[in-house]
Amino acid sequence: MEKLELSHYKELVARLPLLKKEIAKVIVGQQEAIDEILISLLAGGHCLLEGVPGLAKTLMVKTMSEALHMSFKRIQFTPDLMPGDIVGTEILEEDHETGKKFFKFNRGPVFANVVLADEINRTPPKTQAALLEAMQEKTVTYGGTNYELPNPFLIIATQNPIEQAGTYPLPEAQLDRFLLYIKLNYPNEQEELDVLKGTTGSLKPGINRVLADTEIVALQQLTRQVHISDELITRINKLVRATRPEGSPSDFVREWCDWGAGPRAGQALVLCAKARAVLHERFAVIPEDIQTLAYPVLRHRIAMNFRAEAEGITTDQVIDQLLPAVKN
Repeated sequence: MEKLELSHYKELVARLPLLKKEIAKVIVGQQEAIDEILISLLAGGHCLLEGVPGLAKTLMVKTMSEALHMSFKRIQFTPDLMPGDIVGTEILEEDHETGKKFFKFNRGPVFANVVLADEINRTPPKTQAALLEAMQEKTVTYGGTNYELPNPFLIIATQNPIEQAGTYPLPEAQLDRFLLYIKLNYPNEQEELDVLKGTTGSLKPGINRVLADTEIVALQQLTRQVHISDELITRINKLVRATRPEGSPSDFVREWCDWGAGPRAGQALVLCAKARAVLHERFAVIPEDIQTLAYPVLRHRIAMNFRAEAEGITTDQVIDQLLPAVKN
């Protein structure tokens, strides 16, 4: 990068804390989840957001879109939702001058910079699969024609961890395409008190636009240029490989896991570590970036066996065991 380009990048990076401040005008607490959503955006991936009802998941995503000056669409997933309701469908139109009729592709709600797939596990696999091409290729194919999706493009899917009746768990192939699996927790006592005070009156805070879509694309390009040492890449590789029962150095993994993370997990962890460095106004990855992001990157890419599920052993506990082991 030339000096002029570097100064431009630094000016964009300096606006990231302002972006978080704008989101904090509406969203109380949940800083870890907000950081992880922004990391997913900077890394050019998608995220799965899990939390009980009432934790402001939709409001969080909508507020971020406003502060980023990006288009936002929300899709409520239901058992009767069809693929065409997501990607769009052809409609018959008539040319008023010639009287000829023709089919025109009417774009669905997936054609937005930020798409909130609300309660994605409430729709059948056929409809869930409609998101696969969009997530991976950032295009939609209909009638043999490819349609480019907006850039930047971020899908944030949500699911409720409590009520599982009538749901369709996401298949592993689709889970793996989510860069991060983010878990929202209840707010602490003071945060919940602030929510009660701030959301039950008539005052509605205005959200200032901090970054434009083209500037986010520039930050995504910068993210890939962030330095990461060979030593840290080797640590990431060891961590990912240690999640696989066959050949894992951990007895815990061999006892409780059916299978571990694939190479895509290593790519995700490198990219997300770089994105976290940018978010913290750094141009090099440090071990803390890997330590923090190992959980949202790996927790949906490790499959526990039946006995582990019966005894309540979670993937986060597996990561707890592995992180100290790969430091050496």
